[in-house]
Amino acid sequence: MPIAPAQLSQQLKKGLAPVYLLAGSEPLQLGEAADAVRARAREQGFSERELLETGPDFEWSSLAGAMGSLSLFAERRLIELRIAPSKAGAKGDAIGREGSDAIRACLEHLGSDVLLLILAPGLDWKGLKAKWVQAVERTGLVVQVREPQGRQLNQWLDARLRRAGFIPSPDAVTLLAERVEGNLLAADQEITKLGLALEAGPLDAEGLLAAVADSARYGVFDLADAAVSGDRARAARVIEVLQAEGTAEPLVLWALAREVRKLAALSFARHKGQPLGSLLKTHQVWDSRRPVIMAALDRLPLETLWDLVIGCADADQAIKGRGVGDPWQLLAGIADGLAAGPTRR
Repeated sequence: MPIAPAQLSQQLKKGLAPVYLLAGSEPLQLGEAADAVRARAREQGFSERELLETGPDFEWSSLAGAMGSLSLFAERRLIELRIAPSKAGAKGDAIGREGSDAIRACLEHLGSDVLLLILAPGLDWKGLKAKWVQAVERTGLVVQVREPQGRQLNQWLDARLRRAGFIPSPDAVTLLAERVEGNLLAADQEITKLGLALEAGPLDAEGLLAAVADSARYGVFDLADAAVSGDRARAARVIEVLQAEGTAEPLVLWALAREVRKLAALSFARHKGQPLGSLLKTHQVWDSRRPVIMAALDRLPLETLWDLVIGCADADQAIKGRGVGDPWQLLAGIADGLAAGPTRR
């Protein structure tokens, strides 16, 4: 029977299973579950990792080849198989009979030097009934990721806040649940903001509201939002305040570089004529955010985005004391470049 992500940690402490299947469409829990398996695998000596991603041209024989190949250094290996839906938004079992047969055949020949991690974000409850999934469950562990709702969401938020060092009141948890509307990535972002704005300890609804208000004016996330939205004046104002308040330069760079890399990857894909649907999901661009991102892609040529990627690298070196230039001037230039597009002078 599949387990919940919250149960995975305890299972990993007992030891590693030979195969793990992580299924479900909620990206935060899915990603964290995968990170937990990878971390435990590294602790157990699985220092070599090989990634396979399914797609229209994927050869399932490559899975058997990866499982059976010898490491150059005779090390234990983690084989990570990422199963993409057959098309954007597809649900259920997307691997077909060939994939099902290939996975079941590999499960029959698992050795102690190979660990198989399967990520299937498009696999729903019907797909979990497939024969290959049942074979995985007999051999290893299946983790089913679901979006928490109602009381489960409040419990998840309460635990997350406590992990960040807070002791939240029920009203604070309820307020946060209303703000994020079930989006765990948004919840994680809000809790990160709270950690930057507040000292650890008791947290009530009034304190949460005050912190959110401050962060909304001068937060690194809002700097990135202003830049991507093309609001040069607001981006310049926010970065000035961040500098005056002594905000950590690496945190500002992280927020800007994340948007730059995302837009560069999307722009490159569009330049090559590739569909953006699955890539938008990979970069966690939800429906409410897509109009802003698409407008930025229309405003920013690929060449400009490559220049901004280089600018992020230059800022990183300057922050570390290994490059020339003032870090804050470089950060301001990145923000203005995102906001202004190719016409800036």
